[in-house]
Amino acid sequence: MALEQCRIILIETHYPGNLGATARVMRNLGLCDLVLVAPIADRTHKNARQMSTHGESILNDAHIVADLGEAIGDCVLVVGTSARSGGVFRRQIVGPPEDVMPRVVEVLRQDRPAAILFGPEATGLTNEIVTRCQYLIQVPTAKGYPSLNLAQAVAICLYELRTAWLNFSSAPMVEDLATVESQEHMFRQLQTAFEEIHFLYGDKAEPLMHAVRHLLGKARLTEMETKILLGLARQIRWHVANHTDKIDEP
Repeated sequence: MALEQCRIILIETHYPGNLGATARVMRNLGLCDLVLVAPIADRTHKNARQMSTHGESILNDAHIVADLGEAIGDCVLVVGTSARSGGVFRRQIVGPPEDVMPRVVEVLRQDRPAAILFGPEATGLTNEIVTRCQYLIQVPTAKGYPSLNLAQAVAICLYELRTAWLNFSSAPMVEDLATVESQEHMFRQLQTAFEEIHFLYGDKAEPLMHAVRHLLGKARLTEMETKILLGLARQIRWHVANHTDKIDEP
């Protein structure tokens, strides 16, 4: 899979100029797969066209989808971007673009799809979306003003991606990594099983499940490993359903 097939995903973009500027920098750096998730801005708007200099074809061919699941279901690696850090949802697997992009290149070199996500201009990626990312990019800006313009953030990240691609020599082989769709199915089954044994309960359930997701995300699960964890979830649920001794809530 070529570099140009790395998927760039803009979520709920508000300003047409950012759509156009993103298309232009994608053209500059050799990418063409643009997906717009529930866009607020119109890609046919005059400002989008003015800012897309020689990137009009990327705007024209961009896929528009209603939700993120449609955009990343077939990907094996999803990378988010965020100016915010810390807290339960944004403290794991965070790094600058130059540290994260070699991971993206490893996947692309093995002919598997990867995606880089950029959130709405005013708010960035939500916590729910961050939980679906294996890595989170944070550009090391000055502390007093960390929020970048959307198109500027895209330019910085794609420059580092292209640099990593050009510097690639002999990265280790990537195994048959599980797709996001397979992983999400596995996570849903694990969550149900954990709820039934009261490992997940009360106010701590959501952050604890987030921690489980990131723990397994760092392992870069293969399809076979995902199936093993699915089997674990099924066995837990079978045990709960077929034993009279009830598990008491802590």
